Amino acid sequence: MAFIDEAKFFVKAGDGGKGCVSFLREKFVPKGGPDGGDGGRGGSVIIRVSKRLHSLMDFRYRSHFIAKNGSHGLGKKKHGKKGEDFVLHVPVGSIIKDAETGEVLADLLHEDDSFIAARGGQGGGGNVHYATSRHRAPRIAGKGKPGEELWLKIELKLLADVGLVGLPNAGKSTLLSKLSAANPKVAAYPFTTLEPQLGVLQFDSFDQCIIADIPGLIEGAHEGLGLGHKFLRHIERTRILIHVIDGSGLEEDPLEQYHILEKELERYKEELVSRPRIVLLNKIDVFSSQAELDTLIEKFRSEGIDPLPVSALTGQGLDDLKDKMESILEEMIEEKDVIPEEYSKSLDTEEPL
Repeated sequence: MAFIDEAKFFVKAGDGGKGCVSFLREKFVPKGGPDGGDGGRGGSVIIRVSKRLHSLMDFRYRSHFIAKNGSHGLGKKKHGKKGEDFVLHVPVGSIIKDAETGEVLADLLHEDDSFIAARGGQGGGGNVHYATSRHRAPRIAGKGKPGEELWLKIELKLLADVGLVGLPNAGKSTLLSKLSAANPKVAAYPFTTLEPQLGVLQFDSFDQCIIADIPGLIEGAHEGLGLGHKFLRHIERTRILIHVIDGSGLEEDPLEQYHILEKELERYKEELVSRPRIVLLNKIDVFSSQAELDTLIEKFRSEGIDPLPVSALTGQGLDDLKDKMESILEEMIEEKDVIPEEYSKSLDTEEPL
């Protein structure tokens, strides 16, 4: 099943109900008077975050989301019922944009974060509101205002504690399967991972550590080559980057792999260079001797890089990797996520009739 991380969709809030034209009819009230109730407000389309979702798969099968209209007013000053809101659930890390202008309307980072994408129309006033001293029996009522409607674009940037990055066939999928219960596709050819994969690693000091396997990068990925920046954006919100280097060097010199990754990350977003990282030398099981491995490690260290040798296939060195990941996460200060105040709309005020 494909991983969907962007979509365009239409939202339409409910229209306000019509006000009622009605007159009082009571036995002991000879002259009566207008008593038409107001129409109900239309329902709103509300976008809400749910941790149970990890992709935008629902948008593949549906692109129009419409709230209910408000009910019409009734006699005896009975107001119409408010239209039912439509609540659209999206994953953590969803960015909502105006499809026409590209303006960011909401950046939803936490469970239960909500954004009112389209507000329901105000209900029309009943004829009781139109009575005056000179016009005591008005036969007019408000029609109710239409609900907001617009096309929106949603983009998903995964939120993960750890992001695995590397060139194609570096062994990221195998590593993810050994660190978590994830079951990504693993094969002996490049680009077996065509979409981000998520896994969960349990630490004693954390509820859970979410690991994201980002599809293999190639030189020029920041310009859209290969799978390009379509998936590069998913590493923007990872707390730790793990560079998975194919230590066998069968397809690319290990140190050159590291430089390619660093260059692509920097060119895509310079801030990523300062992100905490772990450099893994994977596939050490292929080395014929410890001396051969030590030579490669020293080559990295000569450039100020201290790699961690592992074999995702055999599990060698993975306990050291887990310890290092846990240590970094423990030391990291909880960063405060910022959501611009103007990205939240309010439903608590009624518009004037």
